[in-house]
Amino acid sequence: MVAPSPTANPRHRLTTAEVDTYNREGYHIFRDQLFPRAKFDGLKQSFEGILNNLDAEVRPESMDVPHFQHPQLFAWLFADEVLDLVEPIIGPDIALFSSHFICKPRGNGKRVPWHEDSHYWKTMITPMEVVTVWLAIDPSTKLNGCMNVVPLTHNTGKQGFSDYDDLKPGEAVFADEIKPAQRHAERAIAIELEAGQCSLHDGRIIHGSEPNTSDIRRCGYTMRYMSSKVKLNQEMAGSYHHIYLARGRDLGGNTYGDPTKAYPELARFRAKHGKNGH
Repeated sequence: MVAPSPTANPRHRLTTAEVDTYNREGYHIFRDQLFPRAKFDGLKQSFEGILNNLDAEVRPESMDVPHFQHPQLFAWLFADEVLDLVEPIIGPDIALFSSHFICKPRGNGKRVPWHEDSHYWKTMITPMEVVTVWLAIDPSTKLNGCMNVVPLTHNTGKQGFSDYDDLKPGEAVFADEIKPAQRHAERAIAIELEAGQCSLHDGRIIHGSEPNTSDIRRCGYTMRYMSSKVKLNQEMAGSYHHIYLARGRDLGGNTYGDPTKAYPELARFRAKHGKNGH
């Protein structure tokens, strides 16, 4: 991605130099608290309520697109604190692509295999330009399985579309993994965060995480944004996915979901057919 404008905006939460680093490296660690304490505590409380009401057979790593069934999450997904963080990267016309609570319970949290988010989205959107805000609900450290990213892989090598091997069912959060020769795992950087801090990463960067065998839970909330010029393949994905206009105007002729409405039918379709917007 290329920064939309070199003009400094006092509302923006990234400097021009930080945007340049993000574009070059494919990620950025934001060390400030994303939300004020009371607002963060409200999100965590909302998450705990959703977690406590999960069906017994649903793994907590698999809390994909929770905003489809819990529209109260838009209070945070559309918050200025988040949109002012991503606007310097994707511009003022912003669409929410997806969100996902990835919660690794203590003791038996599953490994997230080496992957690119773009691998799962390749037929959904054009062009492949998504920035993910990965917010630490709990502290995220090497001890409890923090995310690791391989810098530069968003625009080198396979550029978001590596080749994958199938994994044994239930072995990891996802069912496949980038072939070893294409991972470059020896260059990986651990993204350790305190609760309330976040990182940003390009949807094409290679990343993954170890299992959580510690006695500390590890949960992150991924909030995924794109310019509204990015086009959703409505014919293909419309039966199981919605995007939402978060700020500004539509530039891509997209159809948007209603953030005041719940869409349980989408969640049921996704569960039945194995669809995963990740």
